[in-house]
Amino acid sequence: MAIKRRSRRAKYLTLYSPFLMKETKHELIGEPIETEKGRHQWARCTRSRHSQLVNLDAIEAEVDKSRAVVHISREDALKYSPKEEYQIGDVIFHSIWDDVGIVRAKEVTSTGGKAILVQFEKNSEKRLIENFSTKIRR
Repeated sequence: MAIKRRSRRAKYLTLYSPFLMKETKHELIGEPIETEKGRHQWARCTRSRHSQLVNLDAIEAEVDKSRAVVHISREDALKYSPKEEYQIGDVIFHSIWDDVGIVRAKEVTSTGGKAILVQFEKNSEKRLIENFSTKIRR
């Protein structure tokens, strides 16, 4: 009886770090996010701790990994508001934290409200309220 082993995806990869201005080891954090442009995942530099979004499909397909870095900016992002509703894969900008992130998952809170799980560039993963209404129930 042969034991079949699953191949395990590398948790680390080498990418160019714009802060250190050289290639460094990056740790893949969180889970891949399926988008219309491929699978995206955050990669954190093990030296500078800066995170950047990478396209995993582009890394697997190309030798030049610099093309796999997904550049997101606050101009391209939706401004976060707890009153709005978001979809998985949406890029949002949180003005108080001055940080850009991508929506990874949607959840229902214990009180029945809605929340989104966002992987931010600077602030790691945060749970935010969405579709919040201020109606008073009587």
